[in-house]
Amino acid sequence: MDVVRALWHFNENTNPIPQRIVHGTTIEIIWTIFPSIILMFIAIPSFALLYSMDEVVVDPAVTIKAIGHQWYWTYEYSDYNRSDEQSLTFDSYMIPEDDLELGQLRLLEVDNRVVVPAQTHLRMIITSADVLHSWGCTFLRCQM
Repeated sequence: MDVVRALWHFNENTNPIPQRIVHGTTIEIIWTIFPSIILMFIAIPSFALLYSMDEVVVDPAVTIKAIGHQWYWTYEYSDYNRSDEQSLTFDSYMIPEDDLELGQLRLLEVDNRVVVPAQTHLRMIITSADVLHSWGCTFLRCQM
């Protein structure tokens, strides 16, 4: 509707002498202040989240070490030592697409899932054995 109005208003027949508009102080203030206010509403909670993520827990209940290999992940629960003083360690391989069952998610299903306890302080150590990796937990909506 605004396009039709603009075509009619700026038509040569209806307006043979165009108006000379040098600047619009009001609209310039609006399009400067309004996005700034929106960015402030986004930035303030973001900074609070960033600073809360940087808090270091002195004594976490669980420490999980994720070691990325080229085609799989190795997880170590170093806080739970077995009788032979080794940490609980297992490998997690992605399930091939041909072996997926109905309802399983492609590229997200693995044979051994890492178990993260709820409502506890957790230290997650992520490292790589060979190439760069990005570890993520879909349900926690985090990617590291």
